Amino acid sequence: MAKRKADSRIFRKFFESEKSSGLVLIAFTILSLLLANSSIKEHYTELREYSFGGLSIEHWINDGLMAVFFLLIGLELKREFLVGELSLLKKATLPIFSAVGGMLVPAGIFILINFGKSGIAGFGIPMATDIAFALGALSLLGNKVPASLKVFLTALAVIDDLGAIIVIAVFYTKTILWGNLGIALGIFACLLAFNKLKINSLWFYLPLGIVIWYFMRHSGIHATITGVLLALAIPSSGKNPDAHSPSDRLQKALHYPVSLIILPLFALANTAIEINPGWDLALFKSSSLGIIMGLVCGKPIGILLFTWFSIRLKIADKPAGTTWSQLFGVGILGGIGFTMSIFVTILAFTDRSIINDSKFAIFISSLLAGLIGYLWLKLSFKREHRTKK
Repeated sequence: MAKRKADSRIFRKFFESEKSSGLVLIAFTILSLLLANSSIKEHYTELREYSFGGLSIEHWINDGLMAVFFLLIGLELKREFLVGELSLLKKATLPIFSAVGGMLVPAGIFILINFGKSGIAGFGIPMATDIAFALGALSLLGNKVPASLKVFLTALAVIDDLGAIIVIAVFYTKTILWGNLGIALGIFACLLAFNKLKINSLWFYLPLGIVIWYFMRHSGIHATITGVLLALAIPSSGKNPDAHSPSDRLQKALHYPVSLIILPLFALANTAIEINPGWDLALFKSSSLGIIMGLVCGKPIGILLFTWFSIRLKIADKPAGTTWSQLFGVGILGGIGFTMSIFVTILAFTDRSIINDSKFAIFISSLLAGLIGYLWLKLSFKREHRTKK
């Protein structure tokens, strides 16, 4: 009972944090769009491209600050698998299957549309779900939403993030410098040894994490992967949800800085989408069309299809108190790709016009998925309420 209450408390705090993050992200995205299409857009671009320490501000955000975001994602993933909603195989099976469907089907649709074309490198873009925006949209429905539905979407989005991390590491690494990678992994092995030796001071882990980041960045593998490696190495509370381990303390300390500083800065640096004449035609380019069809159509189809199969085959249980209509609505919200989709776009393409068009397609897709998902769920809850009367 105590464990269940602790899990519920942790989930509630996580949900509220992601909800606030989603609202802040919306505000900074709108600000970025206004600046990118205003009379000062050239100054805005110059500011993002201003270089210090050998990197532009945009690169410091994307390679440096986003490594901290990935550290938080890694800590959240680890906690979910140890004491959270993914700690029991029976509970974890459904969101795992659903997330896999929500990645494979959108990627398949994108590949089908872009087969044999240069834009095929962006197949990973529609595979992502933005936790903050998806939970933010769900929270707008208030107390009507069953707790089990919130848990399902959260677990699905967390696993989706893990899938995105794997895709980035495997498919978006072009050239590997094995010497630098070896040094990075050697230091990571030292951190794992510190963990085994019960060394719990974060001062042993964080400075060496920065060193790993440096060598990882110069190895050819994207530097943000360092955040996940560091999360794995930092000691956690194991199966005790009430213990205050270094992992728990760091996760708590990072939540608001990531939600209220790092992700808004990412939005400012990366959602500066120029809306030029002919923007409507740009949405029909194969890469843009693949993103839109993948996120808006592929996500809900993939999530619902794999959810139905896993429940039908009795591999997993349907979330308590939910309907198939509500699960489909959650699948639609899964099409809000945004942060991770934009991040993959930056890795997939080098041509600025394709990147701009892809970001615009992500923005439109996420907006559509959010609105359609919200309206679908609102009508679904209304129908259920009338049926109970």
